[in-house]
Amino acid sequence: MHVTRWSVPVATRAPSGDTNAYLLEGAKPSSDGESSPESAILVDPAARTDALDRAVRDRSVDHVLVTHTHPDHVGAVAAYAAETDATVWARYGRVDRFRDATGIEPDRTVTPGTEIPLGEECVRVLDAPGHAPDHVALEAGHGGPICCGDCAVREGSVVVGAPEGDMRAYVTTLRRLWAADPPALYPGHGPEIDAPRETLERLLTHRADREQRVREAVTGGADTLEGILEAAYDKDLSGVEDLARATVLAHLEKLAVEGRVEWDGERAAPSADD
Repeated sequence: MHVTRWSVPVATRAPSGDTNAYLLEGAKPSSDGESSPESAILVDPAARTDALDRAVRDRSVDHVLVTHTHPDHVGAVAAYAAETDATVWARYGRVDRFRDATGIEPDRTVTPGTEIPLGEECVRVLDAPGHAPDHVALEAGHGGPICCGDCAVREGSVVVGAPEGDMRAYVTTLRRLWAADPPALYPGHGPEIDAPRETLERLLTHRADREQRVREAVTGGADTLEGILEAAYDKDLSGVEDLARATVLAHLEKLAVEGRVEWDGERAAPSADD
């Protein structure tokens, strides 16, 4: 299966100002024994560009999917669906969310494990929540590379901010991707991740380190979100303070569920077991 990445500038807030759209292409033997393009899946068409327009016109796009419905991933879903007459898929149980984000009704729904035929192979839908509640990843062929959306990035880290993000689910997703051990990850932002396990381990370590700092802030006496934020970060947060605050909240919610701190939505305290 062939995977092509198209970096698409977006007006919405996104890392580096670009989102990756992907074309996954399957092929089957033609009558003369040679392989020829059979069909394609368009993934995360965040916006239209001339280059992506040409790529879509040159292929038989039969399906349109998104890894999740954040604004920086769905901006051109409706336009490309109309032009290609492709089948548009949404996650089962999240159709309202998809409709609100894209302005169109999906044709079909997917659940984790759904397989969409593509030539002689198929694309398998994987459960990948955390960054967003409707997040999925797409495995391109059995044991193939995975389009992971905003689960991972080659450099830096992924925002997992409450109430939209769920830190416990995100950490589980990273561990599942590590266990899958794909040959490559194709992220929603930035270049291909050609050393997936190394990158996933880095992201897991980053989350564990941030969580430890949040917990230490609470045990050190910080009891408000603002106080914990100040103690947990030692860098300038200009322009991203809201994202950092949401991330700290997601860590607090995870720690509270695990019984490692107490958090009532306004005040934090060390766990009674500490």
